[in-house]
Amino acid sequence: MTTPGNPTDENAPSQADTRTDSVNDPHSAGVSSTPTPDAGGSASPRDPSPKSAGTPRERFLEEIARKQSPDSHEPEESLWEGGYSPKAMVGSWIGLTILSVVLLVAAGFIEQFTFGIALIVIAVLWILVGLNYAAKRLGVQYELTSQRFIHRTGILTRRTDRIEVIDISDVSYEQGPIERMFKVGSISIISTDKSDPTLELVGINNVGEVAGLIDDIRRAERRRRSIHIEQN
Repeated sequence: MTTPGNPTDENAPSQADTRTDSVNDPHSAGVSSTPTPDAGGSASPRDPSPKSAGTPRERFLEEIARKQSPDSHEPEESLWEGGYSPKAMVGSWIGLTILSVVLLVAAGFIEQFTFGIALIVIAVLWILVGLNYAAKRLGVQYELTSQRFIHRTGILTRRTDRIEVIDISDVSYEQGPIERMFKVGSISIISTDKSDPTLELVGINNVGEVAGLIDDIRRAERRRRSIHIEQN
């Protein structure tokens, strides 16, 4: 006969097992408290934040600097330099020579128009034409670079104008009969520049090649700018 308050021998092992299972294993608790990365490969607490450092203004300025045009980083190369060619005056010299002969012949047939007056008129004409040639030869200079067209004028005081080649919208040239024989002529440049919307280059040697070079540089610069904008 058993006492109601005491457990039987059959229940004793069951209660001991229950108490044993209720105790937490310190090693298992330590392992379970350690965070593990998820399947998506998220960064651990020690990994740096993926966001860039700095204020929004600093990030904005960095982005502007990254998208800035590369003109300031690319060297500017001089491609052509020139001015008024002496060959452009050949037609003027021929015309002036013919006029001088006509004046001398006229002095022989007109009594009031003596040889002295004819020589004075001829001398004045040659001086004026010579001064005009000197002014064009010494007072005008052009330079074409990979980015700009530079136009300098003046002898005692010099003025310099610059036109971005990307602002040039049209290039054309013109030659007279005698100029075609000596490969000289005038180039007309039309641009969006406010100071020189239409620029005339007079007496340019190898005028066809120079006009073609200006147009090629203009088109190349526009293509380069377009590619740079598309990449950004």
